[in-house]
Amino acid sequence: MHAENRIPVTHVGSLVRPQEIVDLATAIENGATVDFADFDRVVRQAIEDVVRRQKEVGIDFVSDGEFGKLRSWAHYVVDRLSGLEERDVAAAAGLGKDARLFPDFYGEYFPTQSLPKRGILAAVAPIAYTGQDAVWTDINRFQSALEHVPGVEGFMPVVAPTSAVPRHLNEYYDSEEDFLFAVADAMHAEYRAIVEAGLIVQLDDAYLPYMYDVAFADRPMSDYLDWAELQVAAVNRALENLPEDRVRYHICWGSFNTPHTTDVALKDIAGIVTQVKAGAYCIEMANPRHAHEWKVWETVALPAGRKLVPGCVSHSTNVVEHPELVAERLVRLAHLVGRENIMAGTDCGFSQSPRSRRVHESIQWAKLQSLAEGARIASEALWGRAAA
Repeated sequence: MHAENRIPVTHVGSLVRPQEIVDLATAIENGATVDFADFDRVVRQAIEDVVRRQKEVGIDFVSDGEFGKLRSWAHYVVDRLSGLEERDVAAAAGLGKDARLFPDFYGEYFPTQSLPKRGILAAVAPIAYTGQDAVWTDINRFQSALEHVPGVEGFMPVVAPTSAVPRHLNEYYDSEEDFLFAVADAMHAEYRAIVEAGLIVQLDDAYLPYMYDVAFADRPMSDYLDWAELQVAAVNRALENLPEDRVRYHICWGSFNTPHTTDVALKDIAGIVTQVKAGAYCIEMANPRHAHEWKVWETVALPAGRKLVPGCVSHSTNVVEHPELVAERLVRLAHLVGRENIMAGTDCGFSQSPRSRRVHESIQWAKLQSLAEGARIASEALWGRAAA
């Protein structure tokens, strides 16, 4: 699917789940036995409905909303990798320098987020991908929905190898590099399955920027950049032999509505991010802590043949961005990287797990509609009134 004389519209992928899915996911998390056929029926219908709704509001590249993932956007992978052992399961809490600067806020905020519990993962044996049935179920549900809603193209968001097991114990491999590359080799199977099914695969890698605050904010920048270079090497290893035009790479500074005062700057990592062998880079750029960073593209060159998908609406506020603001952001960037190299996107997903929504569902759709309207306004400005 190629948009001519206009800016195509997409988003990062995760969408607010219908209450029926939330209820089933909560029951499963609490240990209840849920009939798979019933769960599958609910998810299939919900995916078809959400694909149709995306088309109705003007989205060109749509997702399955990640409706089939019972854990978070990243932690679902624990059920698809062997060789890992989960220990000390507990609720998530703020960990980085930002949390240390605002302890009272974080103490109040995190308990309100309905985050799924997760534990430290230990590598105790060779890591291998065992999620073939699970990913094909995801693919089949999505493809079925796309068949009923023609005129859009599907992308499937999945976790990047670097965000799959960000905090872990290595009790098997000789080095951290060996461990990371083993995860990359295992995850390649998931990415390949999605691409071979005719879908676009999007690797979500929130931990690439986020770990700066967690582990490097009080250390020399060179330490972090060395670490980030290794992460990108692992991502590229996981993408070996996959066509770049069927791959998207997404980074953000974490989905939380927190101060973000100690985030790493985009200018420090843009050159590393653009080393990823992906056809498009989906980057958070509407967050008020990072909205000024459009200027980075005055000096950082977008690699030839690749596209920039800037976040033009934020997941972290219930304020709906005006279409004119969306258009302003898109036109400004189009003048820097080329109008043909821009897509309109969102900062992050609107619900990182079944129960961790970031905005109300109605506001999610208002934001996506505003995104599509802003892209139309920008297209008219960039191509003229004859824009398709």
